[in-house]
Amino acid sequence: MRRKWWKVLCVILLGYTVIGGLLMEVPRKDILNETIRNLYFHVPMWFTMILLFGGAFGYSIKYLRTGNLKDDLYAVSFTTIGILFSILGMLTGMEWAKYTWGAAWSNDPKELATALSMLIYFAYMVLRNGLKDEEKRAKISSVYNVFAFAIMIPLIFVLPRLVDSLHPGNGGNPAFSKYDLDSHMRLIFYPAVISWFLLGLWITSLRVRYSIVRFERENSFYSAKTTTHA
Repeated sequence: MRRKWWKVLCVILLGYTVIGGLLMEVPRKDILNETIRNLYFHVPMWFTMILLFGGAFGYSIKYLRTGNLKDDLYAVSFTTIGILFSILGMLTGMEWAKYTWGAAWSNDPKELATALSMLIYFAYMVLRNGLKDEEKRAKISSVYNVFAFAIMIPLIFVLPRLVDSLHPGNGGNPAFSKYDLDSHMRLIFYPAVISWFLLGLWITSLRVRYSIVRFERENSFYSAKTTTHA
């Protein structure tokens, strides 16, 4: 039960986020209006994506130091679920943009930078699937993962702030904390961030367990096969 407390917390906070996000009053701001409720979903999804890609970055470095293939399995699991959250974040962002900016895609600098980051991580998956040797695949993809994360950070956090952007906190636009994230919204927003973090880690842990079981079965099969032929 001790290991499951955070999963229970995840379910409770997600329920609180959904119910509170839909029912609690929100500030009536120009253009945003009711769409501001998407703040409880779109932004935490991006935060979770960054957290997961950061985890993949850490395990990729760990693999390059230890050579343990299980570290590579952790890295690819974090990356895979990070890509899932990047897709969810992009879809919720496009839906939000449709109602606030008038179009689902506006070629906003942050939209373009995020799309480029996603393509870089999509290429990571293509690269892995194109390599058959396990150790070679793990080493090359780990190096790629390290550079992918190092490129993503300036693309998402630095470059959009250097040019005009429709996103809050960029190009001279006020950030949410100064504009519309009032005390009532914080009661939902902060638990929402925690709940999406926990959900992302939960899904990743399931992906890791599946990958390790599959890896051990395949290796035991090949070991048994090699022993039989010998």
